Amino acid sequence: QVQVVESGGGLVQPGGSLRLSCAASGFTLDYYVIGWFRQAPGKEREGVSCISSSDGSTGYADSVKGRFTISRDNAKNTVYLQMNGLKPEDTAVYYCATNFDVSTITQNCPGIYEYHYWGQGTQVTVSS
Repeated sequence: QVQVVESGGGLVQPGGSLRLSCAASGFTLDYYVIGWFRQAPGKEREGVSCISSSDGSTGYADSVKGRFTISRDNAKNTVYLQMNGLKPEDTAVYYCATNFDVSTITQNCPGIYEYHYWGQGTQVTVSS
């Protein structure tokens, strides 16, 4: 059974940093993509970043480029989202999800409806 579990959220002041983790288990595949999404109160869920397990190719939303960095540890089936320079508008529940169809990121991350399994989310609050 595929499981996806996020961790690492919390309360941080503007300008601070957090590192989120996404641990995926229950599958053995040659390639997959992990995507990070977020949903703020009253807003739609939006894509943040993604990474391919096979070649490490990545994608980022314009709103986080230069501040967030996604990375992977294939031995642990874990993906990390390092978030620096956090802003109040980054406040949201952050979710990760798996896509088993895409092997590499060329231009954009897979769309939200292309992910197969989702975690329960972790709250990130940026406030002074």
